[in-house]
Amino acid sequence: MKRKLILTLVFVMLLPLLGGCWNHRELNQLAIALGLGIDKVGDKYRLSVQVVDPEQVAAKKGGAAAERTPVILYSVTADSVFEAVRKMTIASPRQIYPAHLRILVFGESAARDGIGKILDAISRNWEFRTDFFIIVAKGTTAFDIMDSLTQLEKIPAMKLFSSLRTSDKIWGPTTSVTLDKLVTQLITKGKEPVLTGIQSFGDRSIGGTLENVKRTKPAERLRYGGLAVFKRDKLIGWLNQRDSLGYAYVNDIIRSTPNRVPCSKGRNIMLDVIRSKTKMKGDVVNGKPRIKVMVRQEVNVEEVHCKIDLMKPETISELEKKANQHVKALIEHAVKTVQKKYKADIFGFGEEIHRSDPKAWKKLKDNWDAKFAQLPVTVEVDTKIRRLGTVGNPLIKEIK
Repeated sequence: MKRKLILTLVFVMLLPLLGGCWNHRELNQLAIALGLGIDKVGDKYRLSVQVVDPEQVAAKKGGAAAERTPVILYSVTADSVFEAVRKMTIASPRQIYPAHLRILVFGESAARDGIGKILDAISRNWEFRTDFFIIVAKGTTAFDIMDSLTQLEKIPAMKLFSSLRTSDKIWGPTTSVTLDKLVTQLITKGKEPVLTGIQSFGDRSIGGTLENVKRTKPAERLRYGGLAVFKRDKLIGWLNQRDSLGYAYVNDIIRSTPNRVPCSKGRNIMLDVIRSKTKMKGDVVNGKPRIKVMVRQEVNVEEVHCKIDLMKPETISELEKKANQHVKALIEHAVKTVQKKYKADIFGFGEEIHRSDPKAWKKLKDNWDAKFAQLPVTVEVDTKIRRLGTVGNPLIKEIK
């Protein structure tokens, strides 16, 4: 009996210590940030935060509430990212809450100056998760990207996130990069980072107004295009669509993408890549590194513009050879472009040499940029056509 009494008293004494949520904050005290843009203005950082307006995003049940934009853009300039985050309170009536961030945009000026300090500040902040996408504003500022309203998705940051996530699955020249992935690439010797670029087209003066989303064709549009090439933490250039696709093949990030293959003079056949697997093999012979890239892909025929007989096995075989040549040329052109123009190993060839021959890598790593520029790369592609679609021969062949 005495033992039960003692245990009861102990439990009662411990109850005050069990209170959780010691640092809780109510929703009406927070400004939920879904988009963050960072520019370099002189020697200062400009942060632009896209905050949700709950009243405009929530489903309306009637009433005559004034129509406003679904998001509010707050922007401040400070000497550091941390200072800018705290300084944001002089513009926003609520504390910025970044745990639901979906997109981080680096202005081209900030990317060229170096993103290492910025990522250090973000990585240290416990309120930031690591599952948001990171992109670079091509030829414009992060502020202008954050200040543009979009259609279909009420919140522009969600549009940018959803569009990149979707295109990453079915359009090879784009790639989605999260915070942890970017940091890993930055600290890994033998592979330089790459980020997808975002561009603004049209009338910038209307892009941030409700008028932009009330049109069937917006005055300003945001569109992904090209990959930003980094050396260490600094942007040094851009890849076009063709070389971006070659990069995706080498790095084995192709999930599905269209391929245009010539089938006769001036005409093409469109193939849809349904499966793709790239293997890389590196070795060092007499102190000289070399790389072999092997691509295996399966495709479906989606569109035919030439008069060929798809019922013949030899026709399918010929198309597979042309598809091999097409992808091989894509990869070789991308590799040569990066080797000659940027001398930045975005393909991870150095990583592969490190895995295959750690001892040789110790001698190569300090001068890898120069070695990469002269690195011989052999490419092999094996394509298999799986399906021809719901029709046999192309209609252009059957039309009289």
